[in-house]
Amino acid sequence: MTQTRDSFHSRIGFVLAAAGSAIGLGNIWGFPTNAANNGGGAFLFVYLVVTLLLALPALYAEVYIGNQAQKNPVSALGDACKNFSERLGRYGGVIGLCGAIMMLSFYTIVAGWMLSHALSAISQLIGLTDLSTWLATSSTERNLIFTPIFILLGAAIIHQGVNKGIEKWSTRLMPILLLMLFGLIIYILQQPGAIEGLKVYLIPDFTQITNPELVISAMGQAFFSLSIGVGGMMVYGSYMQKDKDLGKLVLSITALDTGIAFLAGLLIIPALFVAQHAGQQVFQDNQLVGEGQLIFHILPELFASMGSIGLVVATGFFLLLSIAALTSTISSTEVPVAYLVEDKNVSRRKATWLVSAVVLFFSMLLIAFFDVLFGAFIRVLTTILQPLSCLFYFIVVGWLWHRGNKLRDKSLQHGRKYLVMWGNYLRFVCPVLLTVVFVNVAILN
Repeated sequence: MTQTRDSFHSRIGFVLAAAGSAIGLGNIWGFPTNAANNGGGAFLFVYLVVTLLLALPALYAEVYIGNQAQKNPVSALGDACKNFSERLGRYGGVIGLCGAIMMLSFYTIVAGWMLSHALSAISQLIGLTDLSTWLATSSTERNLIFTPIFILLGAAIIHQGVNKGIEKWSTRLMPILLLMLFGLIIYILQQPGAIEGLKVYLIPDFTQITNPELVISAMGQAFFSLSIGVGGMMVYGSYMQKDKDLGKLVLSITALDTGIAFLAGLLIIPALFVAQHAGQQVFQDNQLVGEGQLIFHILPELFASMGSIGLVVATGFFLLLSIAALTSTISSTEVPVAYLVEDKNVSRRKATWLVSAVVLFFSMLLIAFFDVLFGAFIRVLTTILQPLSCLFYFIVVGWLWHRGNKLRDKSLQHGRKYLVMWGNYLRFVCPVLLTVVFVNVAILN
């Protein structure tokens, strides 16, 4: 039986859903951590440049492929490459699908940490001290409980469909996320030590911006925070009416995502210096103590030192991160779900729970071999798989689609010269820039 294809019913629904996909732990957890570890303002400057030169074009290419095909990423890339090699295109889509599963497998674990810390602060507020301590302490048992909970939350939204599930909940959760973020920033910036952190974050040391490790870190962060290279944006693009003004939509998504990352830095980095001002050790040899785990050690102690108001702030902060994680897991889950529904004729409900079971399996594998696999999964995804997928999208749009540059040729037919330049930029400049970065990665490794 043929499945009826769902879609977004409004422009704002698409923008908020796509922005929700991009705005997640990569922005609020990953970006401030990378910024603090890589020179603060210098990292911010390079991140903005990389986003403009590479991430924005990659996002456009991914959304464009999905929008033109009106199909899931595997079929969309197969169609785009059919005059060259349909099998190659479908293999590219499957690699992106595998990347989505990889992202979900570690993302749901981290999201579970966020949720448990939010509940820890609530437990402390109502006097359940022992429960609060257990919820705030990293353990295998806690991971085994909260990772499945978060997978179930995402599945409950996905199985409702695009309009009734993804669009409906994105338009509800994203405004809440923004309000909570602004409120927390206002509060943190009034605390002692915050101004020092603000200076570190906003004033770049330009001697650091040519550091290859900083550039690679910024590129990986840009692709990860925009959820590019795993097919999520492609499948969202396919749910929009064909030939909408994708340029404005992609600019809106990128602006929202970059803005949230910037605001997250305004929250987290001053908060780290507030903690340091209060006597906690935050940096050692110019690196964060505990790396990505820092916000689960330093910030809860900072919030606890503020008394009851600090526990309220902690609840808001970790709920904010939980919402951000949920909106991102939705898009990654939709990639394999859409493939199963459209290519394998599986019902949406069955596909959702099947994908969730696969994600749960790999998440449990990461939990069982955490020290070996967790960091490796993140590195492979953000520094290899996502950039390689983006390079493939550039090649598809610029070289393989009808054995030519689909975007440029279509623009010439309609006399839109600015899109001709844009098509040539995606065709020539972006692949070269990405290749240069990959060469630097190889040299460093």
